[in-house]
Amino acid sequence: MTRGAAAEDAAPRRRGRPSRTQTETGPATRDQILRAAREEFSERGYEKASVRGIAKAAGVDPALVHHYFGTKEQVFEAAVTATFAPALEAPAALEEGPPDGVGERLTRFVLGIWENPATRVPLLAVVRSAMNNETAAAVFRRLIAAQILGRIARRLDLPDAELRAELAAAQLVGIAMLRYVLQVEPLASADVEQIVARVAPVVQGHLTGP
Repeated sequence: MTRGAAAEDAAPRRRGRPSRTQTETGPATRDQILRAAREEFSERGYEKASVRGIAKAAGVDPALVHHYFGTKEQVFEAAVTATFAPALEAPAALEEGPPDGVGERLTRFVLGIWENPATRVPLLAVVRSAMNNETAAAVFRRLIAAQILGRIARRLDLPDAELRAELAAAQLVGIAMLRYVLQVEPLASADVEQIVARVAPVVQGHLTGP
């Protein structure tokens, strides 16, 4: 990245609104930038993506990207949040049935997101960016901790709720990494029902066991 591009990506959010020549503004413009950001991060990764490139893909001035989102890190966080929107419903799986089935419900929910190509592709891009860049990893950790693990822990109402939630998440994240990211065989080709049958009891133990 050039020195000018790096400075531009690190620029703080500009105060006030961009001039009328920079935008016809509105929710559609913000969504357009966010879609472009998700595609740029998916295709180029965190390190190679830039605010300037996102703006070009969205057909807007870079000042608009700063106006709506701020720095490159803040754009990435917004893109990650949008990508993880389906996963943010995971805590609700704890309340959809009897307590002794929560492990299976949560396992099916998480694996279902990864099994669906529409949600798997952007998730893969986010995870790979987090694996290769500490800034991206920090954003990823904040989102997971605040939006998913914290909410699951609050719904458990059991001792060591945070540790229980993290252990359950570690189990499911580990499965996702080996099956969908690293594609380790035979796990990558195993029937998802077989995986659920073996993993759900372990997740159940983490969440509600002694």
